Amino acid sequence: MKATSLPLELPLDQILVGDCVAAMNALPPASVDLIFADPPYNLQLGGDLRRPDDSLVDAVDDDWDRFASFADYDRFTRDWLAAARRVLKPDGALWVIGSYHNIFRVGATLQDLGFWVLNDIVWRKANPMPNFRGRRFTNAHETLIWAARGENTKYTFHYEALKGGNDDLQMRSDWYLPLCTGDERLKDESGAKVHPTQKPEALLARVLLSASNPGDVILDPFFGTGTTGAVAKALGRRFIGLERDPVYAKAARERIAAVTPLSPEAFATAPSKRSEPRVPFLSLVEAGLVKAGETVHDEKRRHKAMIRADGTLMLGPAVGSIHKVGALAQGLPACNGWTFWHVEREGSLTVLDALRGEIRAQMAAA
Repeated sequence: MKATSLPLELPLDQILVGDCVAAMNALPPASVDLIFADPPYNLQLGGDLRRPDDSLVDAVDDDWDRFASFADYDRFTRDWLAAARRVLKPDGALWVIGSYHNIFRVGATLQDLGFWVLNDIVWRKANPMPNFRGRRFTNAHETLIWAARGENTKYTFHYEALKGGNDDLQMRSDWYLPLCTGDERLKDESGAKVHPTQKPEALLARVLLSASNPGDVILDPFFGTGTTGAVAKALGRRFIGLERDPVYAKAARERIAAVTPLSPEAFATAPSKRSEPRVPFLSLVEAGLVKAGETVHDEKRRHKAMIRADGTLMLGPAVGSIHKVGALAQGLPACNGWTFWHVEREGSLTVLDALRGEIRAQMAAA
């Protein structure tokens, strides 16, 4: 892997050194699946930042974070976002991270260009830098915007996988993760940080696992020291890195070269329940997994209904599907009968969805 001149074809698993807008405009249109962008925040630091003991804080004061005015920053933002939208596939999406200094301006430009905002994610830092002057709240979070290329984009989202890794609870839009520290933080020969705003690999892993598939092409127009590329390589994705600073690009090449990809089984996308074959409740009756005349209960045994031979349930005078009768029992407009109703098996309750899983396993084997 090496830095190259701007390509005519897609430069997979390469770092291109140069201006990100020019590099994106040289890529084929509609060629990447996902973009992760960590642009300059335009922190507007007017001087040195010092601790109460007068020691100097290692703050972001690099030239790449300096803009003459908000208007200049807005022009820069519009240029790179327009180039990014051009290279996204029709069903592609973009993630951009920022702080209160820039994320609102970036969000407005996203919408002006036709992106469709799906979520804003709050990254709550487990170990934030304190507010040394004591005149504001400690800035303990950054914000990510997740946006589809357009309103009708069929974007990727692995809802069930995220829920499964979150103790079967929906993944929330506030993520509690530490800053990049320890061995993960790249240092130079003198022990100084190679990059002042290196993002933690855990943050990128959650983004890529939630919104991309193995083999997808991930573009990072502000590649820095290559966190996106390192995580993409580990998780079986392809990447394209754009970085104008050759020192950062060199560090990224060395870092990514040392990454050993995980085995495909470790990052394979878990199947979505929506993609699994449809199994009607009648199939359970016909297979003998449940019997006509048997009673189903909710988990707390507050409601019960009788299974009929035609695959419907009876609750008092009402007859209907497992979903309709489950909703009726609770006085709700809708219900997932597969997860609401249970049958008695060997002294304990078994959810109907587990029995449906047996049918699906038989179908897969056949």
